[in-house]
Amino acid sequence: MKTMEFKTMINASPEKVWEVLLGVDTYPIWTAGFAEGSNVTTDWKKGSKAIFGDGKGNGMVSEIAENIPYKFLSIRHLGYLIDGKEDLESEEIKAWAGALENYTLTEVDGQTEWSISADITEDFEDYMLKTWPLALKKVKELAESKS
Repeated sequence: MKTMEFKTMINASPEKVWEVLLGVDTYPIWTAGFAEGSNVTTDWKKGSKAIFGDGKGNGMVSEIAENIPYKFLSIRHLGYLIDGKEDLESEEIKAWAGALENYTLTEVDGQTEWSISADITEDFEDYMLKTWPLALKKVKELAESKS
């Protein structure tokens, strides 16, 4: 497993960026580049389960490892959702179970730097190199339009 990192500067407060990242209306917009119809079911509280879906009954089963509002969010991936059923034990999952996806928001001269650190397996590297830049761009657009 390797860790990929991405970052962008956003001309908005950390609070606005946070609203976009976790917002019921905005989450499906900025994550559409990963899967059209993306959705999440969680309360975003530390220790809570999170189901990241693709709108077709598939996705990721995760937990919120840490949540420090407007500063840091850590998501620990545990397994897959396949046809609406959780799979936390197959061999394929063991290669990346426990992988973290961390979001850090840092205020810099009235702007917000959003940085992402994501553990991935090599077979997802090309996919992440294509999709994360789309997500960064969309969050920037949404947050700056709400400022």
